[in-house]
Amino acid sequence: MRLVLDSNVVASAILWGGSPRLLLQAARETRIALYTSTPILAELSDILARRKFARKIAASLLTIEQIVDGYMQLAALVRPSALAGIAPDADDDVVIATALAAKADLLVTGYMALLSVGAYLGVRFARVMETIQLIESRKKS
Repeated sequence: MRLVLDSNVVASAILWGGSPRLLLQAARETRIALYTSTPILAELSDILARRKFARKIAASLLTIEQIVDGYMQLAALVRPSALAGIAPDADDDVVIATALAAKADLLVTGYMALLSVGAYLGVRFARVMETIQLIESRKKS
């Protein structure tokens, strides 16, 4: 299964663990393939640099660059084409474009506005828990 995670899902996995971290674990175990793009990585860096996460980052004993590099070891980099007018928030069009460039099965997000799109050109938009359930059901098959 080919997945693109939006930057907030990745940040949540890295900072807090929980369900989103299960997606990173599935990638480490090669049960799924993760894809990302330079714009998503830049947004991830911006999120991790927020003052409210400074203690969490410091406790990891890693720099933001090291954390992002670690994610880049799990996710293949693709180059999205320009896309506009699909997502309710224009900033999310690059996430959709990344999923298209990756030929992803799912774009994983927690954004209600993005989830409201449902699917685009064969890429389905899904929540973290729904995605985990799909991965687990494939594991049992």
